[in-house]
Amino acid sequence: MAPPLVRMYTCGPTVYNFAHIGNFRAYIFEDLLQRHLEVRGYTVQRVMNLTDVDDKTIRNSRAAGEPLEQFTRRFKEAFFEDLKTLRIEAAESYPAATEPRFIAKMIEMIAQLERDGIAYQADDRSVYFRLSKFPAYGRLAHLNLEELRPTGRISNDEYEKESVGDFALWKAWDEADGDVGWESPWGRGRPGWHIECSAMATALLGPELDLHCGGVDNIFPHHEAEIAQSECCTGQKFVRYWMHCAHLMVQGSKMSKSAGNFYTLRDLTALGWTGRELRFALLSVNYRLPLNFTFEGLAAARAALGRIDEWVTRLTSLAATAQNASDHPLGARTAFLDALDEDLNISGALGHLFDTVRESNRLMDQGQFTPDDARALLEWWATINRILAFEPDAAAIPPEIQALLDRRAEARKNKDWKASDSLRDELALLGWEVKDTKEGQRLKKL
Repeated sequence: MAPPLVRMYTCGPTVYNFAHIGNFRAYIFEDLLQRHLEVRGYTVQRVMNLTDVDDKTIRNSRAAGEPLEQFTRRFKEAFFEDLKTLRIEAAESYPAATEPRFIAKMIEMIAQLERDGIAYQADDRSVYFRLSKFPAYGRLAHLNLEELRPTGRISNDEYEKESVGDFALWKAWDEADGDVGWESPWGRGRPGWHIECSAMATALLGPELDLHCGGVDNIFPHHEAEIAQSECCTGQKFVRYWMHCAHLMVQGSKMSKSAGNFYTLRDLTALGWTGRELRFALLSVNYRLPLNFTFEGLAAARAALGRIDEWVTRLTSLAATAQNASDHPLGARTAFLDALDEDLNISGALGHLFDTVRESNRLMDQGQFTPDDARALLEWWATINRILAFEPDAAAIPPEIQALLDRRAEARKNKDWKASDSLRDELALLGWEVKDTKEGQRLKKL
């Protein structure tokens, strides 16, 4: 029997600049969700869109004096590089809004809405969604439309909850658009942001999605508009389950360039932080809760990963002589996955992981953990690390460092402690820390 399929759509970046760490908090939560579903036996068909035409991309490309396609291309490429740095699994598809097949799908959907009397072309030549035709609008965001003052029509891609009104599906070309535009039954223009996702999601995943994820800032107006457009076109429920990630704060404040606390991934890696340290810091708080991103938190992430690395190294050394994996209770723990089953309770899951690290280290210290026990626990770790992706970055040991390490091992074998200490100091000067354990020397890049 084939594994159950989950159709999952995740709102991707608007490629007018480098993605910032607030964006990546959402992408890492979505990655955690996908990986957990896969470990639990599901097949995940995930689509993540690239918004490469909207108000921001056009405005910034014109300011840069570059054609839209050329301007957005470098930010698309940077985004994919950043995904690799943060160990985020690739989606099945990354549709871009400007692809001809999706522009055609958008025009097709708008034309259907117009035929059904749900869309109309206004005197400004743009096409709008007639909100009065969809009474369910606002339910996802828990808005009472009767208590809000309608504002007529809205042409901007983004707007506040107080600005409830008919929203743009197709924007008539004007001078601010420059050379950006497509021909349509309503004249030259471009799609509104909201119809882009409805078209790409239904084209690639079908009329009904199992999961749709994004940040809480996407709920209104973007996701409300997606629901209205899609359900009016398909006659079916658009999404079975919505999952939204809470805001990221930085040093206790809202992230902004004027406050000096605005960071892209590249800003932080330039300061010496690694992708996996950033992954740990952004992943370690439940997605529904606000996350306060601090440099102290990054340092704690580095220390926590160091504990895991030492534990895995110790288990690996002990398991070298294992015959078979034992049925030791520490090697068959289900609490980690059980915690993630409960609305991705990552704090509880990590708590179980570090309880296991502490308990197994205690048993190894007391000589009560066998090589077969170590192998069983390593197999458990391999399963949960398919979700966490916390393995160390591959760091090749330079030949000259390995030669010093081998000389030190020989000195210790001969009980030449003075030479051993001298070689340890020499390694430290070269940026490598060596520790002596029951299982032998452990080397770590400083």
